[in-house]
Amino acid sequence: MTEKTRLDDILQQRITQAGRITFADFMAACLYEPGLGYYTSAGRKVGAEGDFYTSISVHAAFGRVIAREIAQMWRCMDSPATFTLVECGAGNGRLACDIMDYLAEREAVLYGGLRLVLVEKEPTLESAQREMLTAHVDRISWLSPDEFTSGRFTFSGCLYSNELIDALPVHRVLMTADGLQEIYVTLKDGEFLEETGPPSSPALREYFSRLGIELHPGQQAEVNLAAGDWLASASRALQKGFLLTIDYGFPAVELFAAHRTRGTLLCYHRHQTEENPYIRLGLQDITAHVDFTTLMERGKELGLQPDWFGEQCRFLLSAGIVEEIEEFERSAASDERKLKLRLALKKLIMPEGGMGDTFRILIQSKGVEPVRLLCQRRIGG
Repeated sequence: MTEKTRLDDILQQRITQAGRITFADFMAACLYEPGLGYYTSAGRKVGAEGDFYTSISVHAAFGRVIAREIAQMWRCMDSPATFTLVECGAGNGRLACDIMDYLAEREAVLYGGLRLVLVEKEPTLESAQREMLTAHVDRISWLSPDEFTSGRFTFSGCLYSNELIDALPVHRVLMTADGLQEIYVTLKDGEFLEETGPPSSPALREYFSRLGIELHPGQQAEVNLAAGDWLASASRALQKGFLLTIDYGFPAVELFAAHRTRGTLLCYHRHQTEENPYIRLGLQDITAHVDFTTLMERGKELGLQPDWFGEQCRFLLSAGIVEEIEEFERSAASDERKLKLRLALKKLIMPEGGMGDTFRILIQSKGVEPVRLLCQRRIGG
């Protein structure tokens, strides 16, 4: 029997009192309910002891290549005396640490005017981030998501996120003979149950209309309205500079293709995938693939220029992963460590089973001209 959590009781009480809720509201509670949600409760989520791996779990070289590109962004902005890095959803701070270590080591002028702002919803993570980033802690400040989206915080520099958008709450929809319906969460005999009904917002129909996509009868899909809201907040905060988004997903035409009859919603618990989101509430991650087309199109409306979009493998190869490998190969590291690096980087780069084509990277800019990024170089050129 699947363990029940305090969230089961809370959500069942909400539905009993107010009626059915959207899946987006259900997912928001499972992930972000204060003190009880997956991302708002203490505990290790990423890596060997957690529930899933991400690129930063594999090797520091990933963060070092991101840092190379950030230094290039700084140059595109005419090497300003002050430059702000913002990371939304920094976890234990590993990616930020790898980036800051590289910049301190290789980019002294940039590092001299650098500050790092970590936007984090889970308050207990600040101590872990302080410990991870001890060498750079005098340059770091923290913001809550509410402070970040308030409109009072502004910066020039680069905002980056790694697997943030896929964890924003999504609406679930179903195309029927009578048109688009939304999937709601209700109760029957004390168990969560799905039922369909008219869309809770006209924005759901408008979403597909704007994309020029029509789902097939019987096809389910996820709609991430929260992603557009988050992007608007990020654009409002960014005075000049770049947004770098790392996540798994597709362009809309691929994401909503007819063969994806049940959408892309998945749960993760202890490195195992799970299709049932109605168990282990608050104890398992719930995600859906990112619609990068909407991020790019919404970005244009907000004044964000799409500068580069593509697979992680292409980004890493163009932006400097080969140079990282070559430097490590020339180092005094043992043969065993060098072999481990090769295997780790293979996982980051290789398609078909690795992270190389599963993850995509989108870079958008605001107020920067011309933009000449490392990832825009031809591979081998």
